[in-house]
Amino acid sequence: MAALVGDGLCLRPLLMADAPALARAALESVSTVGVWLPWCDASFTEADAEHWVRTCEEDRADGSAYSVGIFDAAGGEYLGGIGINHINREHDFANLGFWVRQSRQGERIAPRAARLMAAYGFGKLGLTRLEIVAAEQNTRSRKVAEKAGARFEGILHNRLVIRGVAVPAAMYALLPESGIT
Repeated sequence: MAALVGDGLCLRPLLMADAPALARAALESVSTVGVWLPWCDASFTEADAEHWVRTCEEDRADGSAYSVGIFDAAGGEYLGGIGINHINREHDFANLGFWVRQSRQGERIAPRAARLMAAYGFGKLGLTRLEIVAAEQNTRSRKVAEKAGARFEGILHNRLVIRGVAVPAAMYALLPESGIT
């Protein structure tokens, strides 16, 4: 996967050299990202980040997921992560997930990254639907979905399990006809 550049961002595959920045970003984001993504906790280490980089490489190689880093296009700062995963080739849809480090939240990074990644999913991967599934109470991710142009489709009961507890989730969908290609 080549780098995707646009709207001030660069989405590119993570390199092992990015592991320290990923670990720092995760640790600074425990109180915001960690509420919704249990992997983001105070015990996250550089070794965990290195493992994630290897997992992303393997997933891209076998076509099962396309998780990349979000970087500032001008300065190269690591801003967070985004990925297309849970790909269903029978029906050509997948999940679109994202997170932004706490110090850079509120700068519209996630919606910009979501639009870039959606264009890749529709154009290069041939998908016909990308789903953004956010816990019902995760208002920040829900706002990102809306700002990215996704359509709200409803609340799904017990759709996500967060730290062992089933919670309702809001389902949003991006479609190629949304103008994101």
